[in-house]
Amino acid sequence: MMEEEELEFVEDLEAILHLTPEVQLAIEQVFPSQDPLDRADFNAVEYINTLFPTEQSLANIDEVVNNIRLKIRRLDDNIRTVVRGQTNVGQDGRQALEEAQKAIQQLFGKIKDIKDKAEKSEQMVKEITRDIKQLDHAKRHLTTSITTLNHLHMLAGGVDSLEAMTRKRQYGEVANLLQGVVNVLEHFQKYMGIPQIRQLSERVKAAQSELGTQILADFEETFPAQGSKKSGGPSIVLRDACLVANVLDPRIKQEIIKKFIRQHLSEYLVLFQENQDVAWLDKIDRRYAWIKRQLVDYEEKYGRMFPEEWCMTERIAVEFCHITRTELAKLMRTRAREIEVKLLLFAIQRTTNFEGLLAKRFSGCTLNDGPGQKKTETPLEPTNPFLEDESGEDNISEKDEDLDRPKKPKAPDNPFHGIVSKCFEPHLYVYIESQDKNLGELIDRFVADFRAQGPPKSGTDEGGAVLPSCADLFVYYKKCMVQCSQLSTGEPMIALSTIFQKYLREYAWKILSGNLPKTSTNSGGLTISSLLKEKEGEVAKFTMEELCLICSILSTAEYCLATTQQLEEKLKEKVDKSLMERINLSGEMDTFSTVISNSIQLLVQDLDAACDPALTAMSKMPWQSVEHVGDQSPYVTSVIMHIKQNVPIIRDNLASTRKYFTQFCIKFTNSFIPKFINHLFRCKPISMVGAEQLLLDTHSLKTILLDLPSIGSQVVRKAPASYTKIVVKGMTRAEMILKVVMAPHEPSVVFVDNYIKLLADSNPETFQKILDMKGLKRSEQSTMLELFRQRLPTPPSGPDGGPSLSFSAPTPEQESSRIRKLEKLIKKRIQ
Repeated sequence: MMEEEELEFVEDLEAILHLTPEVQLAIEQVFPSQDPLDRADFNAVEYINTLFPTEQSLANIDEVVNNIRLKIRRLDDNIRTVVRGQTNVGQDGRQALEEAQKAIQQLFGKIKDIKDKAEKSEQMVKEITRDIKQLDHAKRHLTTSITTLNHLHMLAGGVDSLEAMTRKRQYGEVANLLQGVVNVLEHFQKYMGIPQIRQLSERVKAAQSELGTQILADFEETFPAQGSKKSGGPSIVLRDACLVANVLDPRIKQEIIKKFIRQHLSEYLVLFQENQDVAWLDKIDRRYAWIKRQLVDYEEKYGRMFPEEWCMTERIAVEFCHITRTELAKLMRTRAREIEVKLLLFAIQRTTNFEGLLAKRFSGCTLNDGPGQKKTETPLEPTNPFLEDESGEDNISEKDEDLDRPKKPKAPDNPFHGIVSKCFEPHLYVYIESQDKNLGELIDRFVADFRAQGPPKSGTDEGGAVLPSCADLFVYYKKCMVQCSQLSTGEPMIALSTIFQKYLREYAWKILSGNLPKTSTNSGGLTISSLLKEKEGEVAKFTMEELCLICSILSTAEYCLATTQQLEEKLKEKVDKSLMERINLSGEMDTFSTVISNSIQLLVQDLDAACDPALTAMSKMPWQSVEHVGDQSPYVTSVIMHIKQNVPIIRDNLASTRKYFTQFCIKFTNSFIPKFINHLFRCKPISMVGAEQLLLDTHSLKTILLDLPSIGSQVVRKAPASYTKIVVKGMTRAEMILKVVMAPHEPSVVFVDNYIKLLADSNPETFQKILDMKGLKRSEQSTMLELFRQRLPTPPSGPDGGPSLSFSAPTPEQESSRIRKLEKLIKKRIQ
């Protein structure tokens, strides 16, 4: 039984002493120990085996047991001491708790005492400051009352003084007093319900009204509207009256200004009435001279009478401008038939000069003042060709920048621009008509001069240069454009641009296209002479002078094209923005482009026609009877000779327009190579040796064509890549044709495959021509053609699903064949 009880006790003890891993880890960290008995996973059997590893070690069992018992006794003593030490812990804790509660109660008591004392202090402070606040309110009310009484005293005294001074016309004192009274009265706006205050306000208004009426009467008396000024001149009273008017209603000031200016300009209306000789445009200088004298007279006599901020001098000048514009407009409507261009330009020049002087003298601050006066439009172009200081010069300065020069920064706008000169705008049609007539005469003079001087001479500096008349035309255009932009930037500029367009076209037709050599049309199309030259056996070739003329016309057209584009940009700069879209010179630029194209086509046709007899001779040579291959054939020498004659002249005369010389080379090559290939097909039959000779000739022509751009030049330049590509492609085709001709036609399959590989041409007509050149019989040709059709590669489907040949692009030879058929058809109809 005892053993069972001990086992149960051990099990209960183990259950109680079983700790979680976290608690065990915490204990190990707080009480680190290396004793196996302190381990959580203590195993008694392993521990005993550690103490007694062998049977011999059992001899020390008594000593080990004694040591363990000693350790147990020490542990029991420690446990006992700890347990006894915890006996009084509960009592000590209760005692500490009671002491803490007592301390808290004492703290609450002290806090309550402090709060009560603070409330008492606050109440004491309120009682102390209550009297101070009352004193502050009393002080503020007293101050307001004193200030109001002072203002009231000042207002009452001021009103009395104002009324007395008004009756005595003491305007100097009134000017200062009135402003003060008005300022003081503003403080009483919230007291207007009080009858006395309202009465004072009404007295002030009555005094202001009386002052206004009295001042106007004084001015009317001093400056009567009917006649001259009062002999006494300006007085100190009126000067002070102007200061008073600054404080009164602005209408009083405006009325004074209006009456004074009207009286000051009354003499002008009489002197320059519509029926007076000095009123007409030829004596417009007298108007501006009169106002200058009046302004000087005003400055001397009345300059100090009016305040400076009234800008009376500028107002007089502005009103003079408005009157002058109205009177001139009325006068010109009445005498419109008497207006001539020179007279109109003279008047506009003098007027714009005067407006320029106004801009230098005045700021334009009064242009928006007053009813019916609006700010004048500012000019779009600051450069004024008439801005001469009344020296009588009518010509525009020749120092104006050219159309192709960069623009200068815009100068400040003239606020007075158009304030008078606007009246001339409805009559600018006279100027436009005059320019139309002048330009017509200028074009006729250009035509006459060209006929008298003749075309430029070859070998001189004139050859290939821009025609002088072209520069003269655009200089005149520049002059007209600048001049018209000073007159108006509206519809007259549109009318002038239409005139420009008209005479640009006439220049292109009469001077440029009209003077091109007449052996062929300048449209680049077929002509009677070009169609019949083979039949007649004659070639109409341009002389050196004619070649120089064509190059000169081409250079002139190129200059006109570039300058017309700049002219369009300048016109758009000078015209109103709302009208910019109506400026369009693209049609005229297209006209000059057509002249350039026609000139290049004429040069190409001339050289092409010169080479035709040589190609014809080539096609008529007996190539079947050629026995050996020698130097280049005579026809090649002839072609090279013509090229060396024409191309250096054309290149030297087109030195300033290099790109058009390149176009000439490309167009000639595109014309010559297909024609050469077409004549190759006419060389039939050809022997093997004959084909070799033709191949040598073809290589010679290819070499000369590659050197065409720099032939005969001391400076060798590399030909453009685009040009080289055209020559190589075209002449390689000619070489391939001859190589096919040289190939044996047996076996047939090899010959056909070789043809397809070298020429890549699926057209049976081309293959038929090759067979003709070889001199095959018709029966052999039929067999070859059938085999050719069978050996053609299957064409892939096109993007639209339909069949498309692999050789879809037409060759130059095919294009030449089509053109040749058309020429033959036209020749038959002509015959």
